[in-house]
Amino acid sequence: MMPPEIETGTMGRVAYARIGPNEDLVQGVEKLCLAEGLRNAFVRGALGSLVDACLYARDGGYRHLKGPAVEIVSLAGEVRAQPDGSLTASLSGVVADPQGRIHGGPFVPGANPICMTFEVTLEEWLPAGGD
Repeated sequence: MMPPEIETGTMGRVAYARIGPNEDLVQGVEKLCLAEGLRNAFVRGALGSLVDACLYARDGGYRHLKGPAVEIVSLAGEVRAQPDGSLTASLSGVVADPQGRIHGGPFVPGANPICMTFEVTLEEWLPAGGD
């Protein structure tokens, strides 16, 4: 068993932002971080719904949940700077489909369009020693 990797650093700025209709959830969070100059960040809060949802499944496939209005019950995740300067968001959550069934897992980038608007709170992470 590998020992856990522990990263040290400090928290930085907090950004409250809105992602617009039909924009992808994962890509929208990445764009917000780019716009605000956040190279690394944690999701601290979120409120909104998706037109449809697409979550990765344990078997490596994915589950497509038809809307309209798949509600996000909870959202967690982080955004990390990549060596090429791009940002990658890894977001997981719990959603409720229109029939009230609950589903959870990582969100598939490019496949989770925002329904009306989506509010998100991001907190900057400043790793010790750089990125």
